[in-house]
Amino acid sequence: MFVLNIILFNIVIPLLILSMLIFIHELGHYLTARWMKVDIKEFAIGMGPKIFSVRKNKINYTIRAIPMGGAVTMVGEDEDSDSENALYKKPVWKRFVILSAGSFMNLLLGFVIMAVIVSGAKGYYSTKINRFSADSISNSTGLMEGDDILKINDKKINIYQDLAYALIREGKDPVNITVMRNGEKVMVPGVKFPVKNEDGIIFGDIDFEATVLKKDFSTFVKQTFFQSLSTIDMVWTSFFDLITGKYGIEEVSGPVGVTQAIGNSAKEVAEGKGNSRGFLFLLAIITINLGVFNFMPLPALDGGRIVFLVIEFVRRKPLKPEYEGYIHLAGFAAIILFLIFVTYKDIVKLIVG
Repeated sequence: MFVLNIILFNIVIPLLILSMLIFIHELGHYLTARWMKVDIKEFAIGMGPKIFSVRKNKINYTIRAIPMGGAVTMVGEDEDSDSENALYKKPVWKRFVILSAGSFMNLLLGFVIMAVIVSGAKGYYSTKINRFSADSISNSTGLMEGDDILKINDKKINIYQDLAYALIREGKDPVNITVMRNGEKVMVPGVKFPVKNEDGIIFGDIDFEATVLKKDFSTFVKQTFFQSLSTIDMVWTSFFDLITGKYGIEEVSGPVGVTQAIGNSAKEVAEGKGNSRGFLFLLAIITINLGVFNFMPLPALDGGRIVFLVIEFVRRKPLKPEYEGYIHLAGFAAIILFLIFVTYKDIVKLIVG
């Protein structure tokens, strides 16, 4: 039974979930390519050697051995073609729709999961301070009960999740906070918050209790929309913090780390030690991660291909497909090397506990 649990929660369930998220992404490319009448060579889930393939309507539907990606391979994607339905022969706007559709599907799924999470909440915290804890310090540096927080430094605050994340990122130092106080906007400079240190990373922490909002349909819609946007912002700023060196490469998780996180969360829910909302929130973060990451302007990613569309639109003519193909190939090789590195790091971390 112990071995079966390990296989189920550390391999089967995580791989099924990752494959589903990848399938959703590639389905977006596939459906829009068919809609725009682009010839498709292959719809593949996974990478590496084929373990299953079926051909229908001149398209190969394939499952590959390594569940770390997928691809919808279209005619004329990286090469010249005589087909009138080659991708590069379609107008720029059609290619933009096709290339954007994968990330859009992941983000849409993230919104749907977030709606489920929000609908199951008993209530939602607002951005208005209800009371301070006994050991609070923000009240001694300018905040007051009844303040409704509008901005932290230059970050606009729409919901409690924005507030919590802004303080995690910036609250280790004194922050300028704009609040609505007695009907007027007031900027409170140099507000200090308690700090925490986890694994060498210092971040700020909320030291007050917020009021609870009434649960109704309008609040549900607002919370779903802004919690989804807040999660997108969290993913994007995390990438930015990594690139700028705020966080080290050791904080990045690859497929092994993500698989372990999914498996642990699923196991906690099954054993009654966790809740389904936490598991769903993890899935929302992962699918939004996929959507945001693939839209980044890097070679081999959808965002990198969109950059070439912008160049084509400006130049009024495209680069030769083979030249673009070489660039994407180099980008793909770099991504594979990066995946190998973070996978090795995840395995080492798993071994040493």
